[in-house]
Amino acid sequence: MENTLLTGDRILVQRLPKLKPQRGDIVAFVYPVDRTESLVKRIIGTPGDRIRIASKVVYRNGVALQEPYAVHKTGYFEPYRDNFPGGTPSARLEQSALEMLRDNVVNGEVIVPQGRYFLLGDNRDNSWDSRYWGFVSAGDLLGKPVLIYDSEEASQGGERPRVRWNRLFRLL
Repeated sequence: MENTLLTGDRILVQRLPKLKPQRGDIVAFVYPVDRTESLVKRIIGTPGDRIRIASKVVYRNGVALQEPYAVHKTGYFEPYRDNFPGGTPSARLEQSALEMLRDNVVNGEVIVPQGRYFLLGDNRDNSWDSRYWGFVSAGDLLGKPVLIYDSEEASQGGERPRVRWNRLFRLL
């Protein structure tokens, strides 16, 4: 989610009232690969949506998304990541992603099934997201991050971590 969120950011997640997920929302959720972890990503596809990526541009239901929050930090092209769901992945896909590709791709687009969501990180070139581990179930959405209440840079060689004052109390 870099630059939206940085390593060392501590966030407040609104869990009540129950989340009504919308396209474009940033959400906290139970990580499908390791259910002891929770992650934060952005909802790109809701049930019934058709998703594809062509030359790093996300298309939903045939329309290119305007995503000012999306960041592309690599200068190279990766066929699977940048032309999803086409191409051969350079990384190992989780079983749930293989099932998504087998069962939910029609005419070169992933169709989001009922009760599921397709999530991407804002740092698109370096995000481990639905392209690699599949859909997230509605029941695994924990809430909506609303505020960065603390942020620290990683410590350097035994120094105390430094507070990133400019990130405190930033609304998400």
